[in-house]
Amino acid sequence: MSESREIHLVRRPSGIPVEEDFAVVTGPSPEPAEGEVQLQAVFVSVDPYMRPRLDADQPLNAPMLGGGIARVIKSRHASLREGQLVRHALGMRERFVSNGAGLTALNPDPSLPLSVYMHALGMTGLTAYAGLLEVGALKNGEQVFVSTAAGAVGSVAAQIAKIKDCYVVGSTGSEDKAEWLRTTAGLDAVINYKATPIAAALQAATPKGIDVYYENVGGDHLDAALTRMNLRGRIPVCGMISTYNGGHDGVRNLFNVIYPRIRIEGFLVGDFGHLNERFIEDMTAWIKSGRIKYQETILDGFARAPEGLIGLFRGYNSGKMLIRVAD
Repeated sequence: MSESREIHLVRRPSGIPVEEDFAVVTGPSPEPAEGEVQLQAVFVSVDPYMRPRLDADQPLNAPMLGGGIARVIKSRHASLREGQLVRHALGMRERFVSNGAGLTALNPDPSLPLSVYMHALGMTGLTAYAGLLEVGALKNGEQVFVSTAAGAVGSVAAQIAKIKDCYVVGSTGSEDKAEWLRTTAGLDAVINYKATPIAAALQAATPKGIDVYYENVGGDHLDAALTRMNLRGRIPVCGMISTYNGGHDGVRNLFNVIYPRIRIEGFLVGDFGHLNERFIEDMTAWIKSGRIKYQETILDGFARAPEGLIGLFRGYNSGKMLIRVAD
């Protein structure tokens, strides 16, 4: 029986998580029984949505919820061969056994890095695609604002809007990220909200108002956007990261949804499996043609998963934060 490591939550965080909230626990990895496979993690994902779960949904002293890409290393399963790559949402475990439930076979394009299937061609890419095009009902040539536009979701949403010939404004929290959005992603205007108050900056950057606000932040960003929304504007709500570590939303301008008939709609990426085939086709073509660009922050070593999650909330990542466990 081989050994495996797991990332456990050992205490509930207060505010931004710290290393002491987590533990790397070593234990046995059972051999697969008939109808099962043993898997080796290749990439582990850390994402902002994990933070609210740490307050209640995530059990203490148990493997952290989460997903990634893994390789089948032993198989006694009829349809999963050894060497097969799979996506999974079976937690932060280095080696583990599955009966195939929750595994999706992955057949990556050999001309693209495998890591891209963890972001632009993965969950965060589909989140951007579905949120903007289906929930936000984006039309060509509209006025778009994307918060946390240098993140894994926001950067893809902003660039899809540019592909659709929209005027796109993005916000981010550092000048190097702002520069990447201007020069590489090609946004029309970029706001460093840590250098300039968001309300005044957004007013100056959106002379024609906002038709679609892709919401990742909440708080002062949502409050500022509500004053700039055009008639029948749409706000697809992907996340509200400003509240995840105990902050308050501070929104005072909800009255502004009434007369302009603004639609605000939350969504989960799991609602949009029916878009996956079209998404993969479009996104693969956009990446290969250079119309979608991306950034990755990759930490090497399974034990660095807590460091990666903490780093998300301290702004240490550029683009998608990943933990590389194996080649």
